[in-house]
Amino acid sequence: MNLLLVYPEFPETFWSYKRALKFVLKKSGSPPLGLLTVAAMLPADWNIELVDMNVSSLRTTSIRRADLVFVGGMSIQKDSARRVIERCAGIGVKTVAGGPLFTTGWESFPEADYFVLNEAELTLPEFLQDIQRGSAKRIYSTERWADLADTPLPRWDLIKTKKYASLSIQHSRGCPFNCEFCDITLLYGRQTRIKTSSRITAELDNIYSTGWRDNVFFVDDNFIGNKSVLKKETLPAIILWMEKHRYPFTFNTQASINIADDEELLHLMGKAGFNRVFVGIETPNEASLKECSKVQNINRDMLASIRKINKHGIEVQGGFIVGFDSDPASIFEDQIRFIQESTVVTAMVGLLTALKGTQLYQRLKRENRLTAEETGNNTDLSINFRPAMKLDTLLKGYKRIVSTIYSPKYYYKRIKEFLKIYSPPIRKFFRFRPVHIFALIRSVILLGIIGKERLQYWKLMLWTILRRPRCFPLATTLAIYGFHYRKVFEKLPRV
Repeated sequence: MNLLLVYPEFPETFWSYKRALKFVLKKSGSPPLGLLTVAAMLPADWNIELVDMNVSSLRTTSIRRADLVFVGGMSIQKDSARRVIERCAGIGVKTVAGGPLFTTGWESFPEADYFVLNEAELTLPEFLQDIQRGSAKRIYSTERWADLADTPLPRWDLIKTKKYASLSIQHSRGCPFNCEFCDITLLYGRQTRIKTSSRITAELDNIYSTGWRDNVFFVDDNFIGNKSVLKKETLPAIILWMEKHRYPFTFNTQASINIADDEELLHLMGKAGFNRVFVGIETPNEASLKECSKVQNINRDMLASIRKINKHGIEVQGGFIVGFDSDPASIFEDQIRFIQESTVVTAMVGLLTALKGTQLYQRLKRENRLTAEETGNNTDLSINFRPAMKLDTLLKGYKRIVSTIYSPKYYYKRIKEFLKIYSPPIRKFFRFRPVHIFALIRSVILLGIIGKERLQYWKLMLWTILRRPRCFPLATTLAIYGFHYRKVFEKLPRV
C-alpha cells in the first residue's frame, strides 16, 4: 500500500516559536514524534511518505498517490486537521485519524473514515489486519495501557531533521498526579510507564546516527514520574552515553515542581545535560491550587523551589493559569508580582480551559457552565465555560498580565535577575555553528536597532558580557524568545 502520514499545521501561538525560529533558520520547533513512531509500526513493504505541514506544503499529488492518509495531532491543530480530512474526502482518498486530538474528540470529525484511538501499540495492529482483509471498522479503541517495550524506534529517515530546532524522545507515559484541568491521566493513566535505560540509549544512538548534534526534547508530561528508576538506571546510562559521545546533545523536558525536593536527581539531570525544564506552577493562590488538586504545589515555597532548580544549571520555564473559581480580584497583580520575583523568564500564562473528558470538564458540565469547544490555545482570549469572575474582568486582567510581563522593562529585568542566580553547567565541548552568528546579527538588527526594546537589549548584552560572559548565548536566546512572545500577545483582540 501507499501511505501518506500528515501532521497538521500549528497556528502562531506562544509555543510555536515561529518568529524566534527565523533567527536560527528553522521551520519548526519539534518533529511529529507520534507519526514517526507510528510509521515504524507499519508493514516494511508499504511505501510511506510523511508530510509535516509546519515545514512543507501538502501537495494534492501526494494525496492522490496514497491509498490511505493518516492524520495525527493535538487539539491546537484541530482546524488544520479538519481541512486536511475534508481535502482528502474531496479527492476521494480515505483518512485514518489518531492521536490525542481524536482520542478525546473524534465525534467532531465526521468526514474521517477510520479512527485509531488511544495508544497505537494496542489499536493499530488490529486496524492494519482488518484493512488488509477489507473488513476495517470505523473505530478502534481500548481501555488498556501499552507496554512501552512494544514501541519501536521512530523513523527519522522520513523527515529532514535540519528543519527542526529540536528532536524528541519519549521516556515515559503517565503522571502520578491528577490535576483537575489536565488530560494526561485521561490519555495515559496515573501509573508512570517507562522505557528501559538500554532502550533510551538506543534512541540516543538512533538520533546520533542522523548526524544531529543539538537539543533533544524528552517529551514526557512528567519526566520524574518514577524518580527511583530515573536516578538508579536511566540518568546514569544517559551520563555514560553522553561522556562516550563527547556531549553531542543538550536536553530539556517537563516535570512537576517536586523535582526541587531531590538534590541527587537535580545533580544527575544537570550532569546528563538537561538545561531546561517546564514546570506547571499555575498560581500563587493556595485556594486555587487546592481547587484544581495541584497537591504537589500546595504548602510549598515555590520561589525557593524554582531558585534551587536554577542553581543546578536548569532553567525553569513556568506554566501559569488564571480563571479558577477561587481566584481573588487581586490575582492579576499577584501573578505579575510572583512571576517577576520568581525570575521565570519564559512564563506561559493561559486562561483556564476545560479540555474534553477531564475532571474539570465533567464538573463544569454537571454545573451547566460549558459554553463551547476549546480551541486548544489557552492564550488566545478564548474560554469555553462561564467563569466565576466576570468574563470582562477576567479577560482584561489576563491581558494586563501578559502585556506587563512581556513588556521590555519587565521582561529584560527578569532575564537579568535570572542570570544572577543561574549556575550555567560547565560543558567540556562546545560546538560552534555559523547559524549562531546569524542569530546574533539578526537580534542586533531587530532588537538592538529597530526594536522598541533596544535600550534594554543593549543594557542586558553589556551586563552579561561584563558580569556573566558564560551566559551570553543564553541571554541572546532569551532576548529572541521575548521578541516572539511580545508579537504573539500584541495580536490579541481588544476586550
